[in-house]
Amino acid sequence: MNRLIEGMLRRGHEVKVLAINSHKYNVNPEDVPENYREKTGLELHYLDLAIKPWAAFKNLFTSRSYHVERFISESFRNRIIRILKEHEFDVVQMEMLYIAPYIDTIRKYSKAPIILRAHNIEHEIWDRVRETTQNPLKKWYLMHITRTLKSYEVNVLPQFDGIASITRRDANALEKYVSSNKIIDIPFGIYPEQYDISDADEWNFPSLFHIGSMNWMPNEEGVKWFIDKVWPLVRQKHPDVKLFLAGRHMPQWLKKLDIKNIEVVGEVKSAEDFINSMGVMIVPLLSGSGIRIKIIEGMAAAKPIVSTSVGAEGISCTSGKDIMLGDSPEQFSNAISELLNNKQKAVQLGAEARKLIEKAYNNDKIAARLEEFYKKIIKAKASY
Repeated sequence: MNRLIEGMLRRGHEVKVLAINSHKYNVNPEDVPENYREKTGLELHYLDLAIKPWAAFKNLFTSRSYHVERFISESFRNRIIRILKEHEFDVVQMEMLYIAPYIDTIRKYSKAPIILRAHNIEHEIWDRVRETTQNPLKKWYLMHITRTLKSYEVNVLPQFDGIASITRRDANALEKYVSSNKIIDIPFGIYPEQYDISDADEWNFPSLFHIGSMNWMPNEEGVKWFIDKVWPLVRQKHPDVKLFLAGRHMPQWLKKLDIKNIEVVGEVKSAEDFINSMGVMIVPLLSGSGIRIKIIEGMAAAKPIVSTSVGAEGISCTSGKDIMLGDSPEQFSNAISELLNNKQKAVQLGAEARKLIEKAYNNDKIAARLEEFYKKIIKAKASY
Protein backbone atom coordinates (compact mmCIF):
# COMPACT_ATOMS: atom_id res chain seq x y z
CA MET A 1 0.00 0.00 0.00
CA ASN A 2 2.79 2.39 0.91
CA ARG A 3 4.60 1.72 -2.35
CA LEU A 4 1.58 2.88 -4.38
CA ILE A 5 1.17 5.91 -2.10
CA GLU A 6 4.81 6.82 -2.68
CA GLY A 7 4.44 6.19 -6.41
CA MET A 8 1.48 8.56 -6.71
CA LEU A 9 3.18 11.24 -4.61
CA ARG A 10 6.33 11.04 -6.72
CA ARG A 11 4.20 11.60 -9.80
CA GLY A 12 2.83 14.82 -8.33
CA HIS A 13 -0.59 13.66 -7.16
CA GLU A 14 -2.33 14.50 -3.89
CA VAL A 15 -3.07 11.50 -1.70
CA LYS A 16 -5.36 11.16 1.32
CA VAL A 17 -5.02 8.03 3.47
CA LEU A 18 -7.64 6.65 5.87
CA ALA A 19 -6.35 3.49 7.52
CA ILE A 20 -7.83 1.02 9.95
CA ASN A 21 -5.91 0.52 13.16
CA SER A 22 -6.46 -2.76 14.97
CA HIS A 23 -4.99 -4.70 17.85
CA LYS A 24 -3.27 -7.09 15.45
CA TYR A 25 -1.77 -4.36 13.27
CA ASN A 26 -1.48 -1.37 15.58
CA VAL A 27 0.31 1.85 14.69
CA ASN A 28 0.96 4.73 17.06
CA PRO A 29 0.35 7.90 15.00
CA GLU A 30 3.29 9.53 16.75
CA ASP A 31 5.58 6.84 15.32
CA VAL A 32 4.71 7.91 11.77
CA PRO A 33 7.11 10.62 10.50
CA GLU A 34 5.48 14.05 10.58
CA ASN A 35 6.29 14.83 6.94
CA TYR A 36 4.60 11.57 5.87
CA ARG A 37 1.49 12.38 7.90
CA GLU A 38 1.34 15.80 6.30
CA LYS A 39 1.74 14.70 2.68
CA THR A 40 -0.77 11.85 3.00
CA GLY A 41 -3.28 13.49 5.36
CA LEU A 42 -3.03 10.21 7.26
CA GLU A 43 -5.93 9.36 9.55
CA LEU A 44 -6.09 6.19 11.63
CA HIS A 45 -9.37 4.74 12.85
CA TYR A 46 -9.44 1.93 15.40
CA LEU A 47 -11.63 -1.10 14.73
CA ASP A 48 -11.84 -4.14 16.97
CA LEU A 49 -11.25 -6.92 14.45
CA ALA A 50 -10.71 -9.65 17.03
CA ILE A 51 -12.58 -12.87 16.36
CA LYS A 52 -15.50 -13.17 18.77
CA PRO A 53 -16.29 -16.88 19.40
CA TRP A 54 -20.03 -16.32 19.94
CA ALA A 55 -20.36 -14.11 16.85
CA ALA A 56 -18.37 -16.62 14.80
CA PHE A 57 -20.59 -19.45 16.05
CA LYS A 58 -23.83 -17.61 15.19
CA ASN A 59 -22.42 -16.85 11.76
CA LEU A 60 -22.38 -20.59 11.03
CA PHE A 61 -26.15 -20.42 10.66
CA THR A 62 -26.13 -17.56 8.14
CA SER A 63 -24.96 -17.07 4.58
CA ARG A 64 -22.97 -13.95 5.46
CA SER A 65 -19.17 -13.79 5.44
CA TYR A 66 -17.78 -13.44 8.96
CA HIS A 67 -14.53 -12.15 7.46
CA VAL A 68 -16.39 -9.17 6.01
CA GLU A 69 -18.78 -8.60 8.92
CA ARG A 70 -15.87 -7.83 11.28
CA PHE A 71 -15.04 -4.74 9.20
CA ILE A 72 -18.52 -3.19 9.33
CA SER A 73 -18.59 -0.23 11.72
CA GLU A 74 -20.88 2.78 11.99
CA SER A 75 -18.06 4.91 13.39
CA PHE A 76 -15.82 4.05 10.44
CA ARG A 77 -18.69 4.78 8.04
CA ASN A 78 -19.15 8.21 9.64
CA ARG A 79 -15.41 8.86 9.31
CA ILE A 80 -15.63 8.14 5.56
CA ILE A 81 -18.63 10.45 5.20
CA ARG A 82 -16.86 13.28 6.99
CA ILE A 83 -13.79 12.98 4.73
CA LEU A 84 -15.88 12.83 1.56
CA LYS A 85 -17.75 15.96 2.63
CA GLU A 86 -14.50 17.81 3.27
CA HIS A 87 -12.60 16.73 0.13
CA GLU A 88 -13.31 16.05 -3.52
CA PHE A 89 -11.47 13.11 -5.04
CA ASP A 90 -10.77 11.94 -8.59
CA VAL A 91 -10.41 8.32 -7.43
CA VAL A 92 -11.31 6.43 -4.27
CA GLN A 93 -9.22 3.28 -3.88
CA MET A 94 -10.14 0.52 -1.48
CA GLU A 95 -7.34 -1.66 -0.21
CA MET A 96 -8.61 -5.23 -0.03
CA LEU A 97 -12.07 -6.70 -0.32
CA TYR A 98 -13.06 -6.18 3.31
CA ILE A 99 -13.70 -2.45 2.82
CA ALA A 100 -16.34 -3.18 0.17
CA PRO A 101 -19.30 -2.80 2.59
CA TYR A 102 -18.71 0.96 2.31
CA ILE A 103 -19.21 1.15 -1.47
CA ASP A 104 -22.76 2.49 -1.17
CA THR A 105 -21.66 5.15 1.31
CA ILE A 106 -18.91 6.34 -1.01
CA ARG A 107 -21.30 6.39 -3.99
CA LYS A 108 -23.70 8.58 -1.99
CA TYR A 109 -21.10 11.18 -1.06
CA SER A 110 -18.67 11.09 -4.01
CA LYS A 111 -18.81 10.90 -7.79
CA ALA A 112 -15.30 9.46 -8.00
CA PRO A 113 -14.82 5.99 -9.48
CA ILE A 114 -14.07 3.32 -6.89
CA ILE A 115 -11.04 1.10 -7.49
CA LEU A 116 -10.36 -2.13 -5.64
CA ARG A 117 -6.70 -2.87 -4.98
CA ALA A 118 -6.96 -6.65 -4.87
CA HIS A 119 -4.03 -7.93 -2.82
CA ASN A 120 -5.32 -11.48 -3.21
CA ILE A 121 -8.29 -13.45 -4.38
CA GLU A 122 -9.49 -13.68 -0.81
CA HIS A 123 -11.59 -16.85 -0.88
CA GLU A 124 -8.77 -18.67 -2.64
CA ILE A 125 -6.48 -18.30 0.39
CA TRP A 126 -8.95 -20.04 2.68
CA ASP A 127 -9.82 -22.70 0.14
CA ARG A 128 -6.16 -23.65 -0.11
CA VAL A 129 -5.83 -23.74 3.68
CA ARG A 130 -8.89 -25.99 3.79
CA GLU A 131 -7.34 -28.36 1.25
CA THR A 132 -4.26 -28.90 3.42
CA THR A 133 -6.17 -29.22 6.73
CA GLN A 134 -6.45 -32.71 8.21
CA ASN A 135 -8.76 -32.07 11.17
CA PRO A 136 -12.32 -32.90 9.94
CA LEU A 137 -14.07 -30.34 12.17
CA LYS A 138 -11.67 -27.56 11.23
CA LYS A 139 -11.95 -28.58 7.58
CA TRP A 140 -15.75 -28.31 7.79
CA TYR A 141 -15.54 -24.85 9.39
CA LEU A 142 -13.05 -23.67 6.75
CA MET A 143 -15.42 -24.93 4.06
CA HIS A 144 -18.18 -22.74 5.50
CA ILE A 145 -16.15 -19.54 5.75
CA THR A 146 -14.65 -20.14 2.30
CA ARG A 147 -18.08 -20.61 0.75
CA THR A 148 -19.57 -17.47 2.34
CA LEU A 149 -16.50 -15.39 1.52
CA LYS A 150 -16.49 -16.55 -2.09
CA SER A 151 -20.18 -15.74 -2.44
CA TYR A 152 -19.59 -12.22 -1.14
CA GLU A 153 -16.47 -11.69 -3.24
CA VAL A 154 -18.03 -12.85 -6.50
CA ASN A 155 -21.12 -10.68 -6.00
CA VAL A 156 -19.34 -7.49 -4.91
CA LEU A 157 -16.56 -7.42 -7.51
CA PRO A 158 -18.79 -6.11 -10.35
CA GLN A 159 -19.73 -3.13 -8.14
CA PHE A 160 -16.24 -1.63 -8.51
CA ASP A 161 -15.43 0.69 -11.39
CA GLY A 162 -11.99 -0.85 -11.71
CA ILE A 163 -9.80 -3.53 -10.13
CA ALA A 164 -6.02 -3.35 -9.78
CA SER A 165 -4.96 -6.92 -9.03
CA ILE A 166 -1.50 -7.62 -7.72
CA THR A 167 -0.62 -10.30 -10.29
CA ARG A 168 -1.45 -11.16 -13.91
CA ARG A 169 -2.55 -14.58 -12.75
CA ASP A 170 -5.09 -13.03 -10.35
CA ALA A 171 -6.26 -10.62 -13.06
CA ASN A 172 -7.00 -13.55 -15.37
CA ALA A 173 -8.95 -15.29 -12.61
CA LEU A 174 -10.97 -12.15 -11.82
CA GLU A 175 -12.04 -11.86 -15.45
CA LYS A 176 -14.53 -14.65 -14.72
CA TYR A 177 -16.50 -12.14 -12.66
CA VAL A 178 -15.64 -8.71 -14.11
CA SER A 179 -15.05 -7.36 -17.62
CA SER A 180 -11.37 -7.40 -18.57
CA ASN A 181 -11.65 -3.70 -19.46
CA LYS A 182 -12.02 -2.96 -15.76
CA ILE A 183 -8.98 -4.96 -14.65
CA ILE A 184 -5.24 -4.31 -14.66
CA ASP A 185 -2.37 -6.17 -13.00
CA ILE A 186 -0.27 -3.86 -10.84
CA PRO A 187 2.42 -5.83 -8.96
CA PHE A 188 4.24 -4.85 -5.81
CA GLY A 189 6.95 -2.39 -6.82
CA ILE A 190 10.22 -1.34 -5.29
CA TYR A 191 12.95 1.20 -5.89
CA PRO A 192 15.95 -1.02 -6.73
CA GLU A 193 18.43 1.69 -5.77
CA GLN A 194 17.21 1.44 -2.17
CA TYR A 195 18.38 -2.17 -1.92
CA ASP A 196 22.07 -2.71 -1.36
CA ILE A 197 23.60 -5.82 -2.86
CA SER A 198 25.91 -7.25 -0.23
CA ASP A 199 29.20 -8.88 -1.14
CA ALA A 200 28.72 -12.65 -1.21
CA ASP A 201 31.89 -12.99 0.88
CA GLU A 202 29.96 -11.34 3.72
CA TRP A 203 27.08 -13.81 3.61
CA ASN A 204 26.53 -16.29 6.43
CA PHE A 205 26.99 -19.15 3.99
CA PRO A 206 25.94 -21.88 4.02
CA SER A 207 22.79 -20.86 5.87
CA LEU A 208 19.05 -20.83 5.25
CA PHE A 209 16.63 -18.18 6.38
CA HIS A 210 12.94 -17.31 6.36
CA ILE A 211 11.47 -13.91 7.18
CA GLY A 212 7.79 -13.05 7.37
CA SER A 213 4.98 -12.17 9.73
CA MET A 214 3.97 -15.36 11.48
CA ASN A 215 0.43 -14.28 12.30
CA TRP A 216 -0.40 -14.83 8.62
CA MET A 217 -1.64 -18.42 8.58
CA PRO A 218 0.05 -19.50 5.30
CA ASN A 219 3.46 -18.45 6.67
CA GLU A 220 3.06 -20.49 9.85
CA GLU A 221 1.69 -23.45 7.89
CA GLY A 222 4.60 -23.32 5.44
CA VAL A 223 7.31 -23.06 8.10
CA LYS A 224 5.82 -26.00 9.99
CA TRP A 225 5.79 -28.07 6.79
CA PHE A 226 9.42 -27.16 6.16
CA ILE A 227 10.56 -28.07 9.68
CA ASP A 228 8.61 -31.35 9.75
CA LYS A 229 9.12 -32.57 6.19
CA VAL A 230 12.04 -30.77 4.54
CA TRP A 231 14.51 -29.94 7.30
CA PRO A 232 15.33 -33.62 8.12
CA LEU A 233 16.20 -34.22 4.44
CA VAL A 234 18.40 -31.10 4.36
CA ARG A 235 20.23 -32.13 7.55
CA GLN A 236 21.01 -35.56 6.12
CA LYS A 237 23.07 -33.95 3.36
CA HIS A 238 24.20 -30.82 5.23
CA PRO A 239 24.49 -31.63 8.96
CA ASP A 240 26.13 -28.31 9.78
CA VAL A 241 23.78 -25.94 7.95
CA LYS A 242 21.77 -23.52 10.11
CA LEU A 243 18.22 -22.23 9.64
CA PHE A 244 17.28 -18.76 10.91
CA LEU A 245 13.59 -17.84 11.35
CA ALA A 246 12.78 -14.14 11.59
CA GLY A 247 9.55 -12.16 11.71
CA ARG A 248 6.91 -10.69 13.95
CA HIS A 249 4.36 -12.58 16.04
CA MET A 250 6.18 -15.88 16.44
CA PRO A 251 3.71 -18.50 17.75
CA GLN A 252 4.45 -20.21 21.04
CA TRP A 253 5.33 -23.53 19.42
CA LEU A 254 8.13 -21.82 17.51
CA LYS A 255 9.34 -19.83 20.52
CA LYS A 256 9.66 -23.13 22.40
CA LEU A 257 11.24 -24.96 19.46
CA ASP A 258 14.35 -26.86 20.46
CA ILE A 259 15.82 -28.38 17.31
CA LYS A 260 19.53 -28.39 16.64
CA ASN A 261 20.73 -25.71 14.18
CA ILE A 262 17.37 -23.91 14.03
CA GLU A 263 17.49 -20.43 15.53
CA VAL A 264 14.21 -18.57 16.06
CA VAL A 265 15.33 -14.95 15.78
CA GLY A 266 11.89 -13.32 15.99
CA GLU A 267 11.41 -9.70 15.00
CA VAL A 268 14.58 -8.09 13.67
CA LYS A 269 15.53 -4.42 13.89
CA SER A 270 16.30 -4.18 10.16
CA ALA A 271 14.83 -6.69 7.72
CA GLU A 272 17.18 -5.42 5.02
CA ASP A 273 20.31 -5.97 7.13
CA PHE A 274 19.09 -9.42 8.16
CA ILE A 275 18.41 -10.46 4.56
CA ASN A 276 21.76 -9.12 3.36
CA SER A 277 23.67 -11.06 6.01
CA MET A 278 22.10 -14.43 5.28
CA GLY A 279 22.61 -17.09 2.60
CA VAL A 280 19.67 -18.86 0.93
CA MET A 281 16.12 -17.57 1.43
CA ILE A 282 13.35 -20.17 1.75
CA VAL A 283 9.67 -19.44 1.05
CA PRO A 284 7.88 -22.75 1.72
CA LEU A 285 4.27 -21.65 1.14
CA LEU A 286 1.56 -24.23 0.57
CA SER A 287 -1.37 -21.80 0.47
CA GLY A 288 -2.05 -18.11 0.00
CA SER A 289 -2.81 -15.90 -2.96
CA GLY A 290 -1.53 -12.68 -4.49
CA ILE A 291 2.20 -11.97 -4.45
CA ARG A 292 4.94 -12.62 -1.90
CA ILE A 293 6.51 -9.27 -1.13
CA LYS A 294 9.43 -10.87 0.71
CA ILE A 295 10.40 -12.73 -2.48
CA ILE A 296 10.47 -9.45 -4.39
CA GLU A 297 12.58 -7.85 -1.65
CA GLY A 298 14.87 -10.87 -1.49
CA MET A 299 15.36 -10.75 -5.25
CA ALA A 300 16.09 -7.01 -5.05
CA ALA A 301 18.83 -7.85 -2.56
CA ALA A 302 20.18 -10.45 -5.05
CA LYS A 303 19.48 -13.36 -2.73
CA PRO A 304 19.18 -16.95 -3.98
CA ILE A 305 15.64 -18.10 -3.21
CA VAL A 306 14.00 -21.51 -2.94
CA SER A 307 10.21 -21.51 -2.97
CA THR A 308 7.19 -23.59 -3.82
CA SER A 309 5.14 -22.90 -6.94
CA VAL A 310 2.44 -21.35 -4.74
CA GLY A 311 5.00 -19.12 -3.04
CA ALA A 312 6.33 -17.79 -6.34
CA GLU A 313 2.87 -17.54 -7.91
CA GLY A 314 2.30 -14.27 -9.72
CA ILE A 315 6.00 -13.44 -10.04
CA SER A 316 7.42 -13.63 -13.56
CA CYS A 317 10.36 -15.79 -12.49
CA THR A 318 11.92 -18.90 -14.04
CA SER A 319 12.98 -21.88 -11.97
CA GLY A 320 16.68 -22.56 -12.33
CA LYS A 321 17.38 -19.09 -13.72
CA ASP A 322 16.36 -16.55 -11.06
CA ILE A 323 14.70 -18.78 -8.45
CA MET A 324 14.57 -22.45 -7.47
CA LEU A 325 11.18 -24.15 -7.11
CA GLY A 326 10.17 -27.38 -5.41
CA ASP A 327 6.74 -28.56 -4.30
CA SER A 328 7.48 -31.85 -2.56
CA PRO A 329 9.84 -32.20 0.43
CA GLU A 330 12.32 -34.02 -1.81
CA GLN A 331 12.20 -31.38 -4.56
CA PHE A 332 12.53 -28.55 -2.06
CA SER A 333 15.48 -30.12 -0.24
CA ASN A 334 17.21 -31.00 -3.53
CA ALA A 335 16.91 -27.39 -4.70
CA ILE A 336 18.46 -26.22 -1.42
CA SER A 337 21.29 -28.74 -1.74
CA GLU A 338 22.04 -27.58 -5.27
CA LEU A 339 22.67 -24.06 -3.97
CA LEU A 340 24.47 -25.03 -0.76
CA ASN A 341 26.84 -27.24 -2.78
CA ASN A 342 27.60 -24.52 -5.31
CA LYS A 343 27.96 -21.00 -3.96
CA GLN A 344 28.78 -19.67 -7.43
CA LYS A 345 25.39 -20.91 -8.67
CA ALA A 346 23.70 -19.35 -5.64
CA VAL A 347 25.35 -15.98 -6.37
CA GLN A 348 24.44 -16.19 -10.07
CA LEU A 349 20.81 -17.04 -9.22
CA GLY A 350 20.66 -13.95 -7.01
CA ALA A 351 22.19 -11.76 -9.71
CA GLU A 352 19.58 -12.88 -12.25
CA ALA A 353 16.84 -12.25 -9.69
CA ARG A 354 18.05 -8.67 -9.26
CA LYS A 355 17.95 -8.15 -13.04
CA LEU A 356 14.32 -9.34 -13.07
CA ILE A 357 13.40 -6.83 -10.37
CA GLU A 358 15.03 -3.92 -12.17
CA LYS A 359 13.18 -4.81 -15.36
CA ALA A 360 9.68 -5.74 -14.15
CA TYR A 361 9.14 -4.41 -10.63
CA ASN A 362 10.43 -0.82 -10.66
CA ASN A 363 7.88 1.20 -8.69
CA ASP A 364 8.13 4.34 -10.84
CA LYS A 365 7.09 2.35 -13.91
CA ILE A 366 4.33 0.60 -11.97
CA ALA A 367 2.91 3.89 -10.64
CA ALA A 368 2.85 5.30 -14.18
CA ARG A 369 0.79 2.29 -15.37
CA LEU A 370 -1.62 2.70 -12.47
CA GLU A 371 -2.05 6.39 -13.27
CA GLU A 372 -2.98 5.59 -16.87
CA PHE A 373 -5.47 3.01 -15.60
CA TYR A 374 -7.05 5.63 -13.34
CA LYS A 375 -7.43 8.01 -16.30
CA LYS A 376 -9.05 5.26 -18.37
CA ILE A 377 -11.56 4.42 -15.60
CA ILE A 378 -12.35 8.09 -14.93
CA LYS A 379 -13.04 8.63 -18.64
CA ALA A 380 -15.21 5.50 -18.83
CA LYS A 381 -17.24 6.53 -15.78
CA ALA A 382 -17.77 10.03 -17.18
CA SER A 383 -19.23 8.56 -20.35
CA TYR A 384 -22.15 6.83 -18.61
